[in-house]
Amino acid sequence: MNTETGLGVFEAQKYLSLETYRRNGRAVQTPVWFALAPTPARGGGDAKIYVYTTADSGKAKRIRNNGAARIAPCDARGRVKGQWTDAHAEIVTGQEAGLGMRLLNRKYVPWKQILDFLTLFARHERVVLAIRAASRGAGASSPTVPAAPPASTC
Repeated sequence: MNTETGLGVFEAQKYLSLETYRRNGRAVQTPVWFALAPTPARGGGDAKIYVYTTADSGKAKRIRNNGAARIAPCDARGRVKGQWTDAHAEIVTGQEAGLGMRLLNRKYVPWKQILDFLTLFARHERVVLAIRAASRGAGASSPTVPAAPPASTC
């Protein structure tokens, strides 16, 4: 169980709202499927949430630019059903990406398998995102959101 990390609120949920930030600092919220990775019994790592998307999606582009994010439980339409949690998201590859996909496949049977079949005919590369709750240690604050560009005086 991941309640001590702040991610336990997602265990019984089907969707989460992933808030990422554009270069101008504007927040964009997207409802996504996710899988919560089990944490090792001996505290051998941070709790993680895995999400998949296409490599050319807006959320993937925003995360490549700035990994600051917030997450909250939501419904399929993106209506938030709980508290926001500050987080950090990154694109992962290799074994970690494989683990994320296996967890997603297990959670969303048979819908994920149907989508996997349909992607055989698509030309979009998929990527896996790993999301961790932001640490709240000394000096921790809200996600680092890019500053908005100065307003034009023209």
